[in-house]
Amino acid sequence: MINVSFLGGASTVTGSKTLIEYNGLRILIDCGLFQGNKEVRKLNWEPLSVLPSTIDFVILTHGHLDHCGWLPRFVNQGFKGKIFCTSPTKQIANLILLDSAKIQEEEAARANKEKYSKHNPAQPLYTIKDAKDVFPLFRVVDKDLDVKIEDDIYFKFIYSSHIIGACSIELKIDDKILFFSGDVGQFDDVLLYPPIKPIKADYIFLESTYGDRLHPDKDVMFELEMIINQTIKNNGNVIIPSFAVERAQTVMYLLWQLKLQKRIPEIQYIIDTPMGINVLDVFNQNSKWHKLDPQQCEQMCKMFTMVSSYKETIETIYNKNPKVVIAASGMVTGGRVLSYLERYIEKPENTVMLVGYQAEGTRGRKLLDGALEIKMYGKYYNVKAKIVLVEGLSAHADQLDLINWLNKLEEPPKKIYLVHGELDAAKTLKSKIKEVYGFDSEVALLNQKVVFL
Repeated sequence: MINVSFLGGASTVTGSKTLIEYNGLRILIDCGLFQGNKEVRKLNWEPLSVLPSTIDFVILTHGHLDHCGWLPRFVNQGFKGKIFCTSPTKQIANLILLDSAKIQEEEAARANKEKYSKHNPAQPLYTIKDAKDVFPLFRVVDKDLDVKIEDDIYFKFIYSSHIIGACSIELKIDDKILFFSGDVGQFDDVLLYPPIKPIKADYIFLESTYGDRLHPDKDVMFELEMIINQTIKNNGNVIIPSFAVERAQTVMYLLWQLKLQKRIPEIQYIIDTPMGINVLDVFNQNSKWHKLDPQQCEQMCKMFTMVSSYKETIETIYNKNPKVVIAASGMVTGGRVLSYLERYIEKPENTVMLVGYQAEGTRGRKLLDGALEIKMYGKYYNVKAKIVLVEGLSAHADQLDLINWLNKLEEPPKKIYLVHGELDAAKTLKSKIKEVYGFDSEVALLNQKVVFL
């Protein structure tokens, strides 16, 4: 029997963790952090239903926080096995885990100093030391290579786009194939190649982030051009909360193209995310994973002012000249973008440009839903800046792409489990899969267990 337990990333887009148990062996697909509202985040403090020390392997689809961000806690609680990933994923995960730990330590210290936390004292979920303890456990595996775990268990990484290094996972157990999509990227991504589709699978675990919608058929560069030009005309600033991995680089590339075409003004363009700046090195070191050549990357970077220190952040914030700033985090859950919003969110001439998925309960979702005020560091701020969404920049496949991702299957799978999506999105995708293919699919629920005979 193969036992599968959905320990995260089920009926939600965060906290991805799927446990596979077979013949005494335990494999965890992803080990993500829960993000969003308080009730969801509280899950990060709860123990897994199995002891981490009893899990043999972790296989990571990619390095985003909602897929690898619980690893420091996991290792701290006793996991000592191998963590398999691609080379770019290892590099990205190192950056993301250190950044996450640093932010958590800083926010706990600030909460204790300003006494706005209900906990006394406030504690970080994990520390920088905990994050560093993860790194020796990484084992790099190239894509398209069969890796033997046991005599009758193999896995293979298959390119999935989404972010650099991201892959689906084909897991062969005895005579069955379990296929984990991970996060699937768009087929016409600016920087990445199209995702590779599965050909054969008995059971598919498919993400459903945008399972209920299509990305708008709009010219993204035109949208960026109009938003920037109108804001600068009003003597305002454009603040772009951005995921440091992939999204920041995609926005940089598009702005660079607009600048080359003289469609946006000669002002200061700033990237204020140390991790996002470091990710540029990952791009340079892994050229086979993306479309940009080193010369293009170098030319693109020359356009931007790279801000690394927090002192430079403060100087940038108080610079009265109109500017465009890309700063993490993408869902406005933390990071330096909060420092910009503290000063700019209450001024109507400014624009906050959202460029990615905003999970339920995040500040980004609240802004998107029209919140009149948002809370940052224990204080409420009136939302007077213009809030806009450029949806076409998402790193996730939309409903049409997800449906097309299934069209190379030689035989119908026994079942498709829909994961990594809010409930409505997953239910809508389930209906669409039935309509198009007639495949049997099911919306996975948190802590649900299924058995394959």
